[in-house]
Amino acid sequence: MQEKLTFKLVEPDRSLADFVYCFSSLQNISHQNNAVVIPNGKVDLIFSKLNDNTFTVALLGLETKPKSINHEVSNFFAVSFNPFAIEYIFNDSIADILNSGKKLESNFWGITADDLNDFDNFCEKITQKISEILPNKTDERKRRLFQLIFESNGEIPIKEISEKISWSPRQINRYFNKQFGLSLKAYCKILRFQGSLSHIKDGELYPQLNFTDQSHFIKEIKQLSGVSPKELHKNENDRFLQFLVYSQK
Repeated sequence: MQEKLTFKLVEPDRSLADFVYCFSSLQNISHQNNAVVIPNGKVDLIFSKLNDNTFTVALLGLETKPKSINHEVSNFFAVSFNPFAIEYIFNDSIADILNSGKKLESNFWGITADDLNDFDNFCEKITQKISEILPNKTDERKRRLFQLIFESNGEIPIKEISEKISWSPRQINRYFNKQFGLSLKAYCKILRFQGSLSHIKDGELYPQLNFTDQSHFIKEIKQLSGVSPKELHKNENDRFLQFLVYSQK
């Protein structure tokens, strides 16, 4: 009998809310045929157990297109970071892993394969580790930048952002391209797409956000998910894993 896909989500402690979007657990993935991950504007640190019981750790960059799930993966626990966090937690740019990722040491942050047996304990250990390494001070302009674009589902004009945080559009785009490998405009498209998913899930197959028209809406949804809004709504065989988040957040 095929084991059922099991998903869990835990929101971070309030002190980490600017940095961590959520912790998640996904079990029995290898039984999920044709599963697809679609862009969500987050950076994922994945602790995985493969079908052969190999334990791996990987940091995934931002995604701008859909991708199929790796069927070698049996289970994983993940930390989904808001991009703002990356320079403070990993002290590095992730521009070179846009639409890809990189393997980390198997003992990264002291997490082992045994930790994938207890999700609550995993969340506690990761929370403690992140709290220990975060600096006392961060760039308020960058924190406010992400706050503004998240609150608006990416629909706030860059000129307005620039005025509110006293940072020029040119500098903002330079920061995005250097740090994440894409422009602010491209990132905001992902957030608008994400903002549309809850409407699509509920069967509202026409633009609820600031798309030019129906044609623009369909084109952008298809670009980021690989399918039309209608097919995305059907979500046959629970193919689009992002919808699991909406069932628990």
